[in-house]
Amino acid sequence: MPIRFISRHFKKDLGIDLGTANCLVYERNRGIVLREPSVVALHKSSKEILAVGTEARQMIGRTPGDIVAVRPLRNGVIADFDVTREMLKHLIRKVCHGKVFVKPRIVVSIPAGTTEVERRAVIDATFHAGAREVYLIEEPVAAAIGAGLPVHEPAGNMIIDVGGGTTDIAVISLGGIVTGQSIPVAGDVMDDVIARYIRRQYNLMIGERTAEDIKIYLGSAFPLEEEISYEVRGRDQVTGLPKIIEIRSEEIREALKEPLTAIVNAVRQTIEKTPPELVADIMFKEIVMTGGGSLLKGLDQLIANELGMVVRLADDPMTSVALGTGKTLEHIHLLSRVVVAGKKATS
Repeated sequence: MPIRFISRHFKKDLGIDLGTANCLVYERNRGIVLREPSVVALHKSSKEILAVGTEARQMIGRTPGDIVAVRPLRNGVIADFDVTREMLKHLIRKVCHGKVFVKPRIVVSIPAGTTEVERRAVIDATFHAGAREVYLIEEPVAAAIGAGLPVHEPAGNMIIDVGGGTTDIAVISLGGIVTGQSIPVAGDVMDDVIARYIRRQYNLMIGERTAEDIKIYLGSAFPLEEEISYEVRGRDQVTGLPKIIEIRSEEIREALKEPLTAIVNAVRQTIEKTPPELVADIMFKEIVMTGGGSLLKGLDQLIANELGMVVRLADDPMTSVALGTGKTLEHIHLLSRVVVAGKKATS
C-alpha cells in the first residue's frame, strides 16, 4: 500500500507543446500549469545556462557581448540539441518542483511532416531532460483534439495551426492526417517582414521584440473598421541616432501580404488534395484555426473569403496544442492511434 501511494504521488503525466515561440506544459488532472517563451540565455564561451523562458526573453537585444539569448527551436524543430535539452529540463523541473526523482510520462507535439531524424532528436532531448516515457503527436492533430474536434470519427476535420515557426494545415479523419502540409511561414516570418519593411521604408532599425509588438497591435489581414497607428522607436540607419516614427495599420497589412498569401495558398493546395467526401464534411462543418498566429486580426476572415468556406477561431487558439497533448494523456488508450512515435526508458 505505501509503495502504491508513493508511486501515485510521485509519478506525473505531462503534455508539452514544444513551440518555436512558446512552450506550454499540461499536467494531467491539473490542466496547463506552465507557459514560457522558448528562449534560453547562455554564456558564449562556457555555454553555461543563465536563464530560461520569460527571464531569458527579456534579455533579447539587451545582453552584453559575452551573453547571448537564443531560441533553440527553429521552424518547429530542434536547431540546438543541447540547449533544447536544458530548456526541457527547466520546464520539467519547474512543474515537478525540483524533485529530480520524479520521472514523468510525456507527450510532446511536433510539426506535421518532420523527418525520422528530427523525431529522434525530440525523443532523445526529452529523455535526457528526465522523462520515463516519451510519445510524439503531430501538432495539427493535437490542435484539433484540443479544439474539441472529433478526430477519431470517420469524417473530415480541417485544422490550420499558425504557430511561431510553422503553419500546419491538415485534414484529419479516424485519428490520422489524410492530407496536410507544414510550411515555414508563420509568426516569426511576419515579424521579420515587418522589421524589413520599416528598415526599407523609414531607414529605421528595430529589434524582433518591437516587430512582434507592432504585429500584435497593428497587424491585420483584412481592412479594419477603424485603422490605427503606432509609435515606433528604433535606430536611424543613416545617423545612427535614436529615432521615432509613426506607422499605420494599412502599411503593416501591405507588408504582411506576402506571408499571408503563402498561408492561403497552402490551405488551398491542401483542400485540392483532399478526397471529395472529406471536403464535403468540412464544408458542412467549418475550418478551425489555432495557434498564436491565428490571432492576427482578420486572418480567419481572409481565409474564409478566399476559399468560400466557414472559418472560425478555436476558443483558446494559443493553448489548443497543449490541451490536445493533455487530452491524449487522459485518454491514452482511446487516442493511441494519434501518437506517431513513442519510447520507454530502458531499465
